[in-house]
Amino acid sequence: MNKEPIDASERIDELIAGLTDWRGKTFASVRKVMLEADPEIIEEWKWMGSPVWSRDGMIAVANAHKGKVKVTFAHGAGLDDPDKLFNAGLEGNARRAIDFLEGDKVNARALKNLVRAAIVYNQTHLKKNKTSASAPAKVDKSRAT
Repeated sequence: MNKEPIDASERIDELIAGLTDWRGKTFASVRKVMLEADPEIIEEWKWMGSPVWSRDGMIAVANAHKGKVKVTFAHGAGLDDPDKLFNAGLEGNARRAIDFLEGDKVNARALKNLVRAAIVYNQTHLKKNKTSASAPAKVDKSRAT
């Protein structure tokens, strides 16, 4: 019996449905905010079971752990966090994370702002680097011998 491959959004639906405690509700809230922050955000399924949200590069990955839901921003160290959402991984050079514990509420406004800041970061840092790295070198033919 051949089954069609399940797409990332369906896998994330299944993951959330399987989290029957507070983590499922928290995960669903985080996902909703991620998708509402920008209509061009893409959901992906990577690393053998991790939801990832991307736009012009990775924004964040989320995982449900025994006592928390962790949302790790790939380039969080380069983002302004005026609402002080980041509460984990603060010593890293690149990543920053938000650990949601039981009873924590998802601050939708602040999280959307952080997601939008991550998109701007990707567009100004990652795309520029990709373009310059992949652009062919210009040859000055007037100097060729």
